[in-house]
Amino acid sequence: MNSDKLRNLDLEAMDFDDLWLLHEELTQILSEKISAEKLELEKRLAQLNRAEPIAGAKGSFPEKHIDRPPRRKYPKVLPKYCNPSVPEETWSGRGKQPRWLAAALQSGHRLEEFRISKPERSPGDETDRGQS
Repeated sequence: MNSDKLRNLDLEAMDFDDLWLLHEELTQILSEKISAEKLELEKRLAQLNRAEPIAGAKGSFPEKHIDRPPRRKYPKVLPKYCNPSVPEETWSGRGKQPRWLAAALQSGHRLEEFRISKPERSPGDETDRGQS
């Protein structure tokens, strides 16, 4: 359908069936144009990806802050608090309190009631610190 023909259409005067056919025709044309545009954009993106040096091992996008030093590795934090009803549930005391602990504190328990008496030492902690 050319633009001159479309300009001369009186949409208000058209009956329902003609409007519906026009709608279907426009939907088909728009669908084809969107598919063609998407294909063109995908081709351009593929060309850009080939032009850039490979940033990551898995083809990931390059980092925004390349000059930033790598993140510091923190040692594993041992748990300090334990859920007495489910001993596998522990908390190191860092970050948000787990639900079981928050519920217990709301019901009147004290934080010290859940403290693990002697946490196991990790193998990396067996150095003499400050002692010669």
